[in-house]
Amino acid sequence: MIVRFHFLLAFCLLLAGLAPNAARAQGQARVVQFTGIVATGDSLLGVPGATVFVPKAGRGTATNAYGYFSLPVLTGDSIVIRSLGYRNQYVVIPADYQRQSYSVIVQLREDATILPEVRIFPYATEKAFKDAFLALRLPKERGSAAAENLNADILRRIFNNAPVTSMGNYRQTMQLQQLEQQRRMGMGPSLQSNNPLLNPFSWLQLIKQVKDGEFKKKEGVDY
Repeated sequence: MIVRFHFLLAFCLLLAGLAPNAARAQGQARVVQFTGIVATGDSLLGVPGATVFVPKAGRGTATNAYGYFSLPVLTGDSIVIRSLGYRNQYVVIPADYQRQSYSVIVQLREDATILPEVRIFPYATEKAFKDAFLALRLPKERGSAAAENLNADILRRIFNNAPVTSMGNYRQTMQLQQLEQQRRMGMGPSLQSNNPLLNPFSWLQLIKQVKDGEFKKKEGVDY
């Protein structure tokens, strides 16, 4: 009986010593590979450069050009996903999660922030600006630098001496190309259309006028 009692007591003590270790092993956090795609909520397009951060561990990663990310985390971690112009999204890994990977598709929502109006004045107050503006003395038009710059002779001299700009050359080239195309199609001015003697339509009109007797001398009409 005494031997059995000692054996039972030793077995109970052994179970009591192993119980905390088993509970500790069961409650220990496991490493999980957290992967997913961060996309916009309306079009499901990937958001590049979004931050996937674990505040508790102080580490994280960023999504690639297609919005994909991969980050090792622990079970029970809370991950915050954020990007400029969007609301923050949170993902919590369950503490009792048993698989080795955890994949999600995070849809970010736009966070439109309307900033208040900001007015910048070179004066301390709006009243000081109004007083300075009303006390401002503008130069007279005659004899001022603005009047000299708008002088007709100076503007004509600048126009005649200034080189043609690149935009002017481009505009002139396009106009010449359009005029040449109109000439080929018979719609633009040409040597034949400007000279009636070289225009066959003018000859047809002249023959028609002769047949119709438009050039005959009418009675009582002197030419």
